[in-house]
Amino acid sequence: MLFMKFFHLLKLFIIASIIVSACLENADAQPALKAKATKTSASGKPVPDKAFDVEAEAFADIQVLRYRVPGFDQLSLKEKQLAYYLSEAALAGRDIIYDQKSKHALLLRKTLETAYTTYKGNKSTGEWKKFEEYCGRFWFSNGNHHHYANEKFTPACSYEYFESVIKNSDTKKLPLQARETIEAFVTRIRPLVYDMSVEPKLVDLRPNIDNIRNSSVNFYEGVTQKEVEDFYAKFDANGNAPSWGLNSKTMKQNGQIVEKVWKVGGMYSAAITRIVYWLDKAATVAENDQQKKTLQLLSRFYRTGDLKDFDEYSIAWVNDVNSRLDVVNGFIEVYNDPIGKKGSYESVVSMKDLEATKRIKAIADQAQWFEDNSPLMPGHKKKSVKGITAKAITVITESGDAAPNTPIGINLPNAEWIRKEHGSKSVSLSNIVESYNIASSKGGLLNEFAASDEVKARAKKWGTLAADLHTDMHECIGHASGQINPGILTPDKTLKNYSSALEEARADLVALYYVLDPKLQEIGVAPTIEVGKAEYDNYMMNGLMTQLTRLKPGEQLEEAHMRNRATVAHWAYEKGKADNVVEFVKRNGKTYVQVNDYNKLRNLFGQLLREIQRIKSEGDFNAGRDLVETYGVKVDPELHKEVLQRYATLNIKPYRGFIQPKLIAVMKGGQITDVKVEYPKSFYQQMVEYGQKYALLPVKN
Repeated sequence: MLFMKFFHLLKLFIIASIIVSACLENADAQPALKAKATKTSASGKPVPDKAFDVEAEAFADIQVLRYRVPGFDQLSLKEKQLAYYLSEAALAGRDIIYDQKSKHALLLRKTLETAYTTYKGNKSTGEWKKFEEYCGRFWFSNGNHHHYANEKFTPACSYEYFESVIKNSDTKKLPLQARETIEAFVTRIRPLVYDMSVEPKLVDLRPNIDNIRNSSVNFYEGVTQKEVEDFYAKFDANGNAPSWGLNSKTMKQNGQIVEKVWKVGGMYSAAITRIVYWLDKAATVAENDQQKKTLQLLSRFYRTGDLKDFDEYSIAWVNDVNSRLDVVNGFIEVYNDPIGKKGSYESVVSMKDLEATKRIKAIADQAQWFEDNSPLMPGHKKKSVKGITAKAITVITESGDAAPNTPIGINLPNAEWIRKEHGSKSVSLSNIVESYNIASSKGGLLNEFAASDEVKARAKKWGTLAADLHTDMHECIGHASGQINPGILTPDKTLKNYSSALEEARADLVALYYVLDPKLQEIGVAPTIEVGKAEYDNYMMNGLMTQLTRLKPGEQLEEAHMRNRATVAHWAYEKGKADNVVEFVKRNGKTYVQVNDYNKLRNLFGQLLREIQRIKSEGDFNAGRDLVETYGVKVDPELHKEVLQRYATLNIKPYRGFIQPKLIAVMKGGQITDVKVEYPKSFYQQMVEYGQKYALLPVKN
């Protein structure tokens, strides 16, 4: 169904502080304990670069960071031009993700932008600060649903104050309808902002309900889940079928179900036309013929909206292995769709990190060995793992659902048949990880929640490497492993609203199974088995306990990655009880997670990996549903209360995301003669600038 998907990997590595990216969690990552070295001292020891401050604003539950783009200045002029054009293409689609999340989001965003920039009143009051915080939360989440928890959030200021801010702003710039008064306008938007019964949840994955009707995303309108499933059941479902439904809104017109395709001349035409303009410019400065072909095919897909063109582009993109610069641009992730069909717009522009690529490539080169030696049933293993291109990348620009919170690992494309027949690309976002690592080194989560001094010492010594290896293996061999039985449909059809959580669990389990394997020492990526133990300590602590810091009292787990981690950790804990493999221990009234037998825990991870691959290979919906609902949803209220109380004392923001670097084209005689990189320090100012420069869509699409 889907062309390529960010498997925003991403496990929360709970060491120094909880960090969110985004696979795949459009990011959810907790990559590290200590700062990643950016230079080397005379003694040969790594030294963190203290000249670049990674931290910017903090508000609500969010810490905004910055990332560097090392090596950009060394690019050729042609490569810099390519990066600039691709970055402009990325940002041209920014409006799309807002509208995809809610049909009211662009209306609200333009209202907030106007009020924030033109309000004539006092901006030093407590109420203004609350209004300002709401703006920050809205921009960070690309709408008024929490970027991770999916719940609608409202301003902390009173409605009366909110209304006064709107009325005392430049009303000529507000998105009023024809002949609409300001009084009618504020009355119209009030329930969109303050009424929790209006679009209460972005994605609602509860069982035994109509998940489409109960989700606020703007992928469907006037249709039930059964109608949508019946509609797509009629499409070609052979092994090489396109990802039907990926690039369209499904709705009813005159009583008939139709698709509004996202393309030039279709839905989102104004933004997509601009994306195509910049892609075409990029093709003129492509590094080689293969990259030029790839960009031209992507441009053609945006023009036609034909998913067969998207598949052709995907194959060309997989085969573009020699270019220094690369781009992901399209309708990619399906996590915002309750039934996993529609792709959210996102883009990542990057260049290869030549030095950091060595580790991930060493893993990718052994992909067939990992597949052959996995605990999967023989029939579920790939006989021949097609070329996995693995590299570390330096991110230049992110947009859409990849920003402000970002993945730290990517594995593409997502179409099973393309991966099987043509291979895939796996990447680690090295400069994003660097910023996370530096910010994480200031946290105190490890000291509060680690089970013992031994666990703390191991995490401090090996935590960064353990997290990096998990990311590499999750993306590189996890998502690329296994195969679906002949005649079985793709997981979006067989596993439905459980497919995302199960896929993430499957990739995590591949990484967990092998992170303790001596093979990693043999190929030179892990110096000791202690690296794997550090990963086990933190994964179990996170899945069983510390990820609960992201939930409010009384909530259950709904986000796919949180369900994934909870399913893996709780299943392993429960199945290992007889041998006391993992236990909860109490000391001084505090609960800790303690791993007692790492080898037995690895064996349990292998058993669960085998079962989840069976579920995917056979399309066993009932088994998949029961697994997630039993182990990955429910929360112990007493443990949750304790975790929240302990976490509150640490003064750590549970979510992090990024300000984007700014590419400045130096012009002479109408030509780009150089491209400079600037590093803005204000998230708010960047959001205002983006709203002015990249507002390409109307409030109603």
